[in-house]
Amino acid sequence: MEKFPLKGSREAAAEGNSYITAYQTVMKKSNGHTNGAGGDGDLDGTFRDHPLAQHTKLTTSLTAAGTDDEDMIDITPRSSPGDVIGGGGGGSSSGYHRETATESDTERDFGYSGGNGGGNHHNQRTMHQHVPTHSAFGEPMDGALSFYGSSDVQDDIPGIGQYEDFHTIDWQRDIARDRMRHRYIVKKRQDSLWDLIKGSIDAGSGWLCVLLVGIAAGCVAGMVDIGASWMSDLKHGICPPAFWFNREQCCYPAKQSVFEEGNCSTWKTWPEIFGLDRNGTGPYIVAYIWYVLWALLFASLSASLVRMFAPYACGSGIPEIKTILSGFIIRGYLGKWTLLIKSVGLMLSVSAGLTLGKEGPMVHIASCIGNIFSHVFPKYGRNEAKKREILSAAAAAGVSVAFGAPIGGVLFSLEEVSYYFPLKTLWRSFFCALIAAFVLRSLTPFGNEHSVLFFVEYNKPWIFFELIPFVFLGIMGGVIGTFFIKANLWWCRYRKFSKLGQYPVMEVLFVTLVTAIICYPNPFTRMNMNELIFLLVSKCSPGDVTNPLCDYKRMNITSGNSFIEVTEPGPGVYSSIWLLMLTFILKLALTIFTFGMKVPAGLFIPSLLLGAIMGRIVGIGVEQFAYSYPNIWFFTGELIMFELTGGVRYIVPLMAAAMASKWVGDALGRQGIYDAHIALNGYPFLDSKEEFAHTTLAADVMQPKRNETLNVITQDSMTVDDVENLLKETEHNGYPVVVSRENQYLVGFVLRRDLNLAIGNAKRLIEGISSSSIVLFTSSQPIQNLGPQPLKLKKILDMAPITVTDQTPMETVVDMFRKLGLRQTLVTHNGRLLGVITKKDVLRHVKQMDNEDPNTVLFN
Repeated sequence: MEKFPLKGSREAAAEGNSYITAYQTVMKKSNGHTNGAGGDGDLDGTFRDHPLAQHTKLTTSLTAAGTDDEDMIDITPRSSPGDVIGGGGGGSSSGYHRETATESDTERDFGYSGGNGGGNHHNQRTMHQHVPTHSAFGEPMDGALSFYGSSDVQDDIPGIGQYEDFHTIDWQRDIARDRMRHRYIVKKRQDSLWDLIKGSIDAGSGWLCVLLVGIAAGCVAGMVDIGASWMSDLKHGICPPAFWFNREQCCYPAKQSVFEEGNCSTWKTWPEIFGLDRNGTGPYIVAYIWYVLWALLFASLSASLVRMFAPYACGSGIPEIKTILSGFIIRGYLGKWTLLIKSVGLMLSVSAGLTLGKEGPMVHIASCIGNIFSHVFPKYGRNEAKKREILSAAAAAGVSVAFGAPIGGVLFSLEEVSYYFPLKTLWRSFFCALIAAFVLRSLTPFGNEHSVLFFVEYNKPWIFFELIPFVFLGIMGGVIGTFFIKANLWWCRYRKFSKLGQYPVMEVLFVTLVTAIICYPNPFTRMNMNELIFLLVSKCSPGDVTNPLCDYKRMNITSGNSFIEVTEPGPGVYSSIWLLMLTFILKLALTIFTFGMKVPAGLFIPSLLLGAIMGRIVGIGVEQFAYSYPNIWFFTGELIMFELTGGVRYIVPLMAAAMASKWVGDALGRQGIYDAHIALNGYPFLDSKEEFAHTTLAADVMQPKRNETLNVITQDSMTVDDVENLLKETEHNGYPVVVSRENQYLVGFVLRRDLNLAIGNAKRLIEGISSSSIVLFTSSQPIQNLGPQPLKLKKILDMAPITVTDQTPMETVVDMFRKLGLRQTLVTHNGRLLGVITKKDVLRHVKQMDNEDPNTVLFN
């Protein structure tokens, strides 16, 4: 029988400190030394900054086995010297494909792999050469030696270390891998100049990756903005001299206002294209029909593209991005097809005139770009925990290009979407957002010399009295926001569990038809929402006569020894107030039914629009109050045109309004719209901002309950057939390994996927392995072994699983899951195994204690 000796196991077992042991094993294999000592090196803050290093101590149960390494069997295949190292191609004598720990949508899209991890699905694939190094978790560390292309040692088990779709990553294992990989690189820098150069490239790969992400995000955002602007104006007319110009570009020499229709001779409306006049009943009907037809065309294309090519491209994507950044795997959600369809579909859905924005989906688009570029750098592409650092920076770039606000993008990524945000990720996120904003500014999609979406200037100071309407606006914002969240959740839940969800394209067409029909008669609802927001936050100038909001009669009055300018509203202001009230009601209702449809749809712009409408109406009301009572003491000499948005001077009243809105929103319902949609979809997201205030214990939550059977694997008494039957009869993601059925003292934990891959690989490559072979998770041989050759799987065993006692408060357990990113923890009593608590169990328990339905949690 052919043997594959796994050297270094005895030394590893004798060390005690598992991280140093794994590092020493790597050094022995790479340098041929027998006393592999080396410095720890700088860990670049990855593991040091993670809560794992601050909130737990890993218990290592490595014991010296006392057997020779020559008795060990390595179930990994050998590769020829010509195999490709860590790439997608190259020859291999075994024909198997080495899946990396992060072989997600991008690698599958480009043909690197396919399928999910069973024991037999690796046939007819390319094997990546990989050098096994063994961590504290008893399983190989991906990417440690293959980074430098070592080819004189054995390969790893194909597929070990990868995650299934809709499962949570193991933050501890991935961070430990990166730490050991970094130690190896620091050690190799001393060997040669070439290794020093490679180490320097690896150190700067993070900055290079976010640079590429920022450039690509800025370019894609510019194309989306320009395309959406052109197609939105296409509903109203076309520019015959240059059809690729939108209305603003076509009429730029005339400086036409959005309310002016006759001052631009180069822009032709659809009635004019067909030989009719610009104004009149007939031209109005023709323009109305063309507006509705273009809206239906754009919406149908967007919904059809999403349904046929990229179902994940619908919605804003922020709830899923939050879940992914918390450690959840959703294959295909950040792939190249999602990026393409999301970008094109976003332009179409915005151009259709639906009540949605493109700013939220830009976070999803930028995250797709970050995921794609992360695979260029194995340091990030093959480590799910490290990849999320790039995704956090990409999310910041998405907000940056959406609003031209790099600092706001970083704050959004830090506060809203990111689960793990070390200091180095903060600076890389800012750099990525800055580059993205600079590239977008170079493309000038906003049509002005500024890089922001709405540029306004307010130079006059605010007075103390104005805090009252500001706070009032904040209170109204909290009330309306809570109403919107509850109404939208009700409608999305109805859509999900009714027949309506089976016809997503028809729903989009119906909502688009209703939106186009009721929005065209009102000039405020007809125009693009970005234009309307800019109109609402802009100041009125004395010469602005085309804007009905600025229909004022200006005059100077004497108050004591000073002259005060007052403005008497004209009929245009009063009619605009009624139209704005109608616009507010329509947009609020349409947003409730639109957000959640199967088209790319954001929520930022509709939210800003509703707030801008309230602000303008309240501002006009306060201004008229000041006009009617100009001699009140707090108005004397301080009369201004009240505008409720603006520059740095208004930061204090803006903060007061924001705090009032938050307090009211928290009082009426603490769950935000994105967290609500995460719960609706059943994603396993533990919000670190919430508190668990109940007094339950770990024994109350663990599975199975007391006096029920716990499915375990013994360390040296089960055959291959026994293990395979256990895998067939149960669906658990992993199994505790104990000493024996009678003596259930904990030895370690082994993943279901790793068992499948290891057993399947051993049957194909090792002679003598049969269904009656004993499966060993120890280094020692059985006392009497008269049967087939035993199968040793200690290398895939996590010998340092996180454990708690049955009397541990659930408040502590929940805190561990949040801060350590755990997938599961084992429950013991006096050292004996009692049960397992998974992330799904914790989420269901939290919902049950909050009087919610625990069955809504669908994934682990």
